[in-house]
Amino acid sequence: MNITTFDRAMMQRCLELARQALGKTAPNPLVGSVIVKNGEIIGEGYHPQAGQPHAEVFALRDAGENAKNAIAYVSLEPCNHYGRTPPCTEALIRAGITKVVVGMVDPNPLVAGKGIERLRQAGIEVIVGVEEQDCRQLNEAFIHRILYQRPFGILKYAMTLDGKIATQTGHSAWVTGPASRHLVHETRAICDAVIVGGNTVRLDNPNLTSHGVGDAAGTLRDRNPLRVVMSRSLDLPITANLWQTAIAPTVVFTQFGSDKIIQERLRDQGVEMIELENLTPDLVMQKLYERGLSTVLWECGGILSARAIQDKCVQKVMAFIAPKIIGGGQGFSPVGDLGLERMTEALMLTDITIRSIESDILIEGYLQN
Repeated sequence: MNITTFDRAMMQRCLELARQALGKTAPNPLVGSVIVKNGEIIGEGYHPQAGQPHAEVFALRDAGENAKNAIAYVSLEPCNHYGRTPPCTEALIRAGITKVVVGMVDPNPLVAGKGIERLRQAGIEVIVGVEEQDCRQLNEAFIHRILYQRPFGILKYAMTLDGKIATQTGHSAWVTGPASRHLVHETRAICDAVIVGGNTVRLDNPNLTSHGVGDAAGTLRDRNPLRVVMSRSLDLPITANLWQTAIAPTVVFTQFGSDKIIQERLRDQGVEMIELENLTPDLVMQKLYERGLSTVLWECGGILSARAIQDKCVQKVMAFIAPKIIGGGQGFSPVGDLGLERMTEALMLTDITIRSIESDILIEGYLQN
């Protein structure tokens, strides 16, 4: 398989196009496509949201009749089945494409190599695996959702140098600086939901919105995630920023038999109430999966974050570290008791990246669940 520098450049362009739909495609993947003829791009497209045509269709429309005898680049294997849209393989065949360069095989069992096989049966040359690592990283949430039937979970927290997320009184505004908080707002804009516990609502009264920031490319300005609260007892304030549902939707998960008066007061403000027989992170993620969500951001306190980790609801960690020291032995920790007694039992992160954000440090990595 001869993969050229030009092939890699074209696949990176596919990824650039795909990123324009960040936060908008769940439960579908992010996909970009370009059509190339005589070394020049003659068509481009990306999948904008579920129910809309796929990236290849938009790229072929952009290229028009000139697509005949051209090369198609696409970051994810073209589909070969009828869903809400027709198969992209047939569109490529009808257009007269002679070669297709694919970033990665689609993990969806409905596709999973069938699209590549159909193209080859039609006499089209297919190259697979160009910039595959970048393609997989872009769609890590989609891949996880397909493989495990759960959304991809990201645990985000901000702590001081001595490992505290708040003072002994619970005060936490602000641990990190403005640039770190800006990045958190960007992250919320590309996530489908953000989860907190009742303690966070009581102590912080958060908004959990993107604050009009959008993503780094500016394409998601004013997009807010679904705001999710987990509370067994419904010991929640009647007035809170999260109950302002005209700004962004809010759903509260609780257990059967919790305070009916509080439930009605919250429903009156537009909050959706969902009662579960047993309130656990795993069951909440199951419900969010059934809603078609792909990426969930956990911004909760230490007790709930520990339970989310134990339930294998966290795949990625974003740990912001501020150059501050609070001291004391009673401050709040970002992760509660995991039942580990020896250092050799500590959970390790893999594929770690470390970067400076003004005076703060951000460590990102993946939990091996």
